[in-house]
Amino acid sequence: MNASMILGSLLTLGGLGLVFATLIAVANKKLWVWEDPRIEAVTGMLPGTNCGACSFAGCRAFAEGLVARKAQAAGCTVMSPGAISDVADFLGVEAGEAVKRVARLLCAGGSNVAIQMARYRGLATCAAATAVASGGKGCTWGCVGLADCERACTFDAIVMNPFGIPVVIPELCTACGDCVVACPKDLFVLMPITHELIVQCQSLLAGEEVEALCRVACNACGRCVQDGAPGLIEIKDGLAVIDYGKIELAEPRATARCPTGAIVWLEGIQFELGIPLAASEAALARSEAA
Repeated sequence: MNASMILGSLLTLGGLGLVFATLIAVANKKLWVWEDPRIEAVTGMLPGTNCGACSFAGCRAFAEGLVARKAQAAGCTVMSPGAISDVADFLGVEAGEAVKRVARLLCAGGSNVAIQMARYRGLATCAAATAVASGGKGCTWGCVGLADCERACTFDAIVMNPFGIPVVIPELCTACGDCVVACPKDLFVLMPITHELIVQCQSLLAGEEVEALCRVACNACGRCVQDGAPGLIEIKDGLAVIDYGKIELAEPRATARCPTGAIVWLEGIQFELGIPLAASEAALARSEAA
């Protein structure tokens, strides 16, 4: 290959590069879209967790919504009140108000009240145990108790109690929904903390059949239907179901005559934490060794 051929190749490549560079520059000029610089500034003020609890696809999308006035700063459940005020002041808008939402568990059947039909031995995850005879509990709708939700929570808002029931700490919960996704039994729901009436059972069995499997199961007796406001609660497929469209009618008296405690009135935390699960397991190991 002589020098003229090399030179020709370089000129050809250089010419092509110049042509494409010009085309890219022209396209950039023609297709450029102006972006409000406040979006980047607000994004930097947000927590950056991208949890989605604000109903936007991440913090940047939420920042775009704030700048476009399609959202209010109070919609972020992770920021402190002070940080919310800072964002609102920066944008010159009202912070707004938002009712706090928390994750609630639709099962209270811990190892102290629910019958265990078999002991699961295998990969210690709820998903794996559910794939093998639903985890070994007598109630196939009940919480498996292997802490997939606790591990999924990036805010340390879920702690397992000694009976294998996940306890959601309302002050730390951001309603991001990770626990909802992690639970293979679909036992977690996100709801306003002001929704204080809840049925902690998902079993579709009724009467003595369900009570034989779990002492706190809903047995479809119907007392809550009688004691609650008209139309607030009904029995469907062996389970008390609350119409949250009428939740403003709810009162604690709807729970007063429940024979199993399946329907409860909650103010704050749902279950007691008790001693740490690790301590409970250690005590059990010592007792078995003795």
